[in-house]
Amino acid sequence: MKKFAIAGAAAALFVVPAAANAQAWVQAESGVDIVSVEGESNTGFGYGVSAGYDLALAGGMFVGVQGTFADSDTKRCVRDVMEAGDKACLEAGRDVAALLRFGTAITSQSKLYVMAGYANARADVTYDGPSVEAIEDELGVNGGIGAHGDLDGVRLGAGYEYALNDKLFVKTEYRYTNYENDFSRHAGVVALGARF
Repeated sequence: MKKFAIAGAAAALFVVPAAANAQAWVQAESGVDIVSVEGESNTGFGYGVSAGYDLALAGGMFVGVQGTFADSDTKRCVRDVMEAGDKACLEAGRDVAALLRFGTAITSQSKLYVMAGYANARADVTYDGPSVEAIEDELGVNGGIGAHGDLDGVRLGAGYEYALNDKLFVKTEYRYTNYENDFSRHAGVVALGARF
């Protein structure tokens, strides 16, 4: 199912611009990133880029596709897990998404929209402690023990866009993502973008 969703979103990115009224855009974004694991939340800073196409419909409505690549510094660490002085951390890694957008113009310069689609996040786990450090010293290496896993999810969101001129716009969005394994994310994003 995931492969079909990714293939469909990728195909849409190439099909939409063929329509006469389609307009491409790209944006740089940043904001607050709140990641929850089994009900416990940690807040960090998120940043990334998004790009897409919007197709104008009748009555000021529009439909579009959006691809996002983002990262975050959101992290949670616990100490004394297996021995005194050790530390285990879970950190939010890169996040990619393929979304459909639907919205309406509310003035000649502003739009409201909702979005939904597929998201995939990476979670990084690290562990370090006295026993690990002793083994690393013996072997002449360092860095602790680490692993990562990818989490599939569904993203929902809403946003407001304001055109600064014919090309530049600013935007604010709320994004909620529900990943597998009881992971979720709330993100508040502000963006500066350009249409071309």
